[in-house]
Amino acid sequence: MNNSVTNTARLLWAGLRALLVLTVVTGILYPLAITGVAQGLFPGKANGSEIKADGKVVGSSLIGQAYNLPLKKGQETPEPELKWFQGRPQNGLGTNSVNTQYKLILSGATNRSGDNADLIKWVEDAKAAVTKDNSTTDYKVKPSDVPADAVTSSGSGLDPDISPAYAGIQVHRIAEKNGLSVAQVHKLVHEHTDGRILGFMGEPTVNVLELNIALKELVARN
Repeated sequence: MNNSVTNTARLLWAGLRALLVLTVVTGILYPLAITGVAQGLFPGKANGSEIKADGKVVGSSLIGQAYNLPLKKGQETPEPELKWFQGRPQNGLGTNSVNTQYKLILSGATNRSGDNADLIKWVEDAKAAVTKDNSTTDYKVKPSDVPADAVTSSGSGLDPDISPAYAGIQVHRIAEKNGLSVAQVHKLVHEHTDGRILGFMGEPTVNVLELNIALKELVARN
């Protein structure tokens, strides 16, 4: 009986020591080491890939933002503020996401199939809206010009980037709304287009937040 109690106590003490050691190593020392390395080598990424404008943090290069007008009385979803470049859909039009305002807590997709009637209707409505919103007095957008990312959200609903094609069909509208030349806005888009990773992976992208910050600066200079 005494041997049994002694052995049990010895095993419990050994287990407790192992727990304490592992807690210190994996719960304190390892996180501190990794945090130190990350802060030393990749401070921007370690701190959330923050983007600053006018000395203030205005967002992250990893998370999309909405550029909408304030809600009017009786409205359920806000209208896009068309003087800014718009990101992927997040207001219920042409979206395959449950997200409605780039809210982190709602990241995810509805998993509707390509032949789902609701999804087809959303895409059709979004294509009509994109065509209408981006057509100006001297530039008409055709439904065939509208790229897929203009009418569907990403799987997470948080994608901060759009394709150069989607940015391109917004150029004339942006120029008209902000009193700029089309050439100036085209140049802006080109300067903020990121190529494929390592030259061959993925597709070229345009970060909407970074592009709109540059647009604001360009308007201020003019």
